[in-house]
This record gives sequence, structure tokens and C-alpha cells, in this order.
Amino acid sequence: MKLSDLLVFDDIVIQCHDNPDADAIASGFALYSYYKSHEKKVRFIYSGRNRITKSNLIYLVKTLEIPIEYETQSIGDPDLLLTCDCQYEEGNVTYFAARNVATIDHHQVAKGKKLPKLCEIRSGIGSCCTVIWDMLRKENYQPDSELSSALYYGLFTDTNALSEISHPLDRDMMDEIYFDKSLLRRLNGMNITLEEAKIAGIALLGVEFHSENRYAILEAQPCDPNILGLISDFFLAVDTVDVCLVYSVLDYGIKFSVRSDTPEVRADELASYISKNIGSGGGHMDKAGGFIQHELLVQYYKQYATASERDRIAAVTPILREKMQNYYLNSDIYYAGKTKLSSKGMKEYVKLPLTQGYVVPSEFLPLGQHILVRSMEGDMNLMVEKDTVVMIGIRGEVYPTKLSVFKGSYKKLRGKYDLKLEYTPTIKVITTSETIELAPYAHMCVSTGGNHIMAKRLKKEAKVFTKWHKNEYLKGEPGDYIAYKCSDPDDIYIIGKDFFPESYKPV
Repeated sequence: MKLSDLLVFDDIVIQCHDNPDADAIASGFALYSYYKSHEKKVRFIYSGRNRITKSNLIYLVKTLEIPIEYETQSIGDPDLLLTCDCQYEEGNVTYFAARNVATIDHHQVAKGKKLPKLCEIRSGIGSCCTVIWDMLRKENYQPDSELSSALYYGLFTDTNALSEISHPLDRDMMDEIYFDKSLLRRLNGMNITLEEAKIAGIALLGVEFHSENRYAILEAQPCDPNILGLISDFFLAVDTVDVCLVYSVLDYGIKFSVRSDTPEVRADELASYISKNIGSGGGHMDKAGGFIQHELLVQYYKQYATASERDRIAAVTPILREKMQNYYLNSDIYYAGKTKLSSKGMKEYVKLPLTQGYVVPSEFLPLGQHILVRSMEGDMNLMVEKDTVVMIGIRGEVYPTKLSVFKGSYKKLRGKYDLKLEYTPTIKVITTSETIELAPYAHMCVSTGGNHIMAKRLKKEAKVFTKWHKNEYLKGEPGDYIAYKCSDPDDIYIIGKDFFPESYKPV
């Protein structure tokens, strides 16, 4: 769906979820501004049992003159009700009857949930503000300074001070959008109340520590999600703690924060594991978090579904404890150069002659330049050297190699590589913050079939520290393949189960 698709409606009511946070307020403000600029009759409302009371949100609304209204009675009979940062008829948004409904959201869709025909749901993105920012730029709508600051603050708060960002589009918005730094400092200065400081103290007293794998679990009373990050940052400083999970049970679900200071546990990967099928999670290597939806917990966990409203809080802890235990039990760890893979159970394969893309950064950037390659898989830091080659796989995966390796395994083809991906990989120049799309510089190549590997399917999850990334691991799921090059047994890596049959055949 495009924002311009809704211009056929003249009378529009925009509704965010009850007890709105900064992401919901800024999202609604953006939609209000866009449709107001097209001379539509627009209202922006929220409902629920409580008005906005948090100091930072009151200050945000007042300073940026956001026209949000508290409505509990009726919205009249508008042409369109547009919900943002929530889904129509969900438990966290007051129901209003409407002739036409549209939805823009970034949360997961509950199983069996019927969505309106007019909807834009992007579950993997960190904030609804990012979704709407992307939709605005596709309409060539340039937000003014007030709206830009609101959108940035929405992303900032919904990703725990940007620590839970995982999608490249969130990173793009973070890098490109203007915001008032003095306003952000002021808002951050009023983000924690005295009562919330007490909540943090109580949570620290109730810590559950697991010495074998050196992780801690803490429950906090209902609070602003940023408090969870504050608690987890503090407790990770304990000398015997490598990983920390802090969570809070809210009316509409569970918000959690993850911290890690050990390379064997990526915080973003752990957050995704905890929320798999029941919510969404992500972030950075050391800081991450996520949200678990009430409706999805009911679907997947019988003990939660059958518990009374009063007992559901108590039912959450065993679920999270089990997820943490399984996370550690279900993974093997491999270190390239240290772990020797046995060839038992492995078969030899050769790479198929697939057409791929490749980029030689030294063709358009000076040698010695530090760059960041951004793709759906995350960010990768490199230095531009004469023999640096960035490969682009058939599904948009990006990985580096050296020119000598490239020449031995690939043949150059004429023509430009045509990228048709959800997110086109980019290069960001560290010193100048310049963003360069890889598409105009990408060439085509085909594998020559000279790459022989030994591989086998994984029976359990695996983490592989490769020769290229000794401080970060590749994650393999059951059914994926663990492999090493016949020419270099120390070159261990993971190949996805969906990608493998398209790329290799048995010898």
C-alpha cells in the first residue's frame, strides 16, 4: 500500500494505540501532516482508560504542537479510519466502528488475524516511524524539522535508544533523518521518573542467576521500556554475568531487553530466538531487545492461555527461563582454525555455475578507506584494499573475498548485475557518511565450478566463527549445512538449507 492510495478519502481519522508511546505519537503526526498537506479533513486521536501522563511525551506533544486528541466517545462517520503502530480490533487499541479501515504497523500479525485490504505491515522493522518515513520518501514528501525530530525520537525510544535496531531501513533512517539534538537531550532528561528508578532497584533485588552459562534473568514491574535497558546495562557490569535478560509484563504483551558482552552470544540473535513465533526482536551484537505479543503467547503456550489474568504474569517467567535454557543447550560452537571438523558423515560437493554479482570497491573509492557494507543480513566493516572484492549472492547476501580467490573461483561476465531485492545493499563511507548504492557498480560473474567443499546437514543449531569474522559468528539452524573447503579445511562456514540445493551438487 502507498500513502497516496488513501487520497481517495476526504475525511480521515488517524488512530494510534491506547496509552501511546513516542513511536505511536510520531507515526500519527507524520500521517496527519501528510494528509493535511493534501487538504484532507484529518483528526489524530488515541483512546483507552488513561490520558498521556509521561513527562517526556507531554513535552514532545507540546513542543512540536502535535495535534493529538483524547477520544473515548465517538469518531463520527469518517470516510476512513487509519490505525498506526497497531492493528484494527487488537487488544491494545479501542474499537471504533468505521466504513473503511486501513492499517500501518510494524508488529507481527497474530495467526488467523484478518487484516483490512488497505494495509502496510512490515514486522521486521524496529519502529512504525521507520515504515512511515520510508512511505513518505516514496511519495517525495519531505518532513519539516519538527516532524523529522518526532520520527527520530519515535525510532529512538522504540528501539531502546537505538540499541535494538536490526533492519537496514531503520539504520538508513537513523543515518539520514534530521533531528533537533537539543530537543532529544531535553526529552532524555525527563525519561525516568522517581517511581521508575525504584522499579529498577526492586528488579535488581530479584535477580535469577544461572552460573553454568553465566546469564541473569530479571523481572521488572510495568514500566517504560527504556528502564529495561537501564537495568540490563547496569547488571551486565557484574563480573560473573556475560548475558542479561530483563523483561516487563505489560497489558498488551511483554517487552524485554537483552545485553551480552561475550562473542559466543549475539544479543540480537538471542532476542530473535526468544521472540520467534510469538513476537519480534533484534538489535546489535551487544544490545538488543524485543516484544512478545499477548495474542501469540495464548496461541503457542497452553500454560499461559489457561492461566487467569492474575496468574499470567507468573506464567511468563517459566516460558522465558525455558527459552534461555534451550538457547544454550541447542547450539554447538565452531572456531575456524581451532575446531577440526571430522569428515565423518560429510559428502563432497562442487559449486554450480551460478550468476552472481560482485563489486570491487577500489574502482570507485580510495585505498585505505574504511567502509560499512549494509545488507539485510546486517552491517559489515571493511577496509578498501586493492584486492578487496564484495560478493553479492543470488538472494542478496553480501560477503567479502580477495581478488586472488575470486579469480580462482569465478569468471567475469559482461553486463551489469540486476539487483531485484527487498533491500538493495549499500556502502557507507565512514569518514564522510556518504551512502553509495552497490547496484551501479556491480558486475556479473559466474562460478567456474572449481570450488569443492565437504558438507553435511546440521542436526542442531550451530555458531561458526569463520576465518573472515573471528569475533562474530554465523548462525546455522537445523537443516542448514556446515561445510569447509576441500582446499582449506580451516575455512568453515554455514550454508542455508534453502540456498544449498541451488548452489551445490554432489561430486
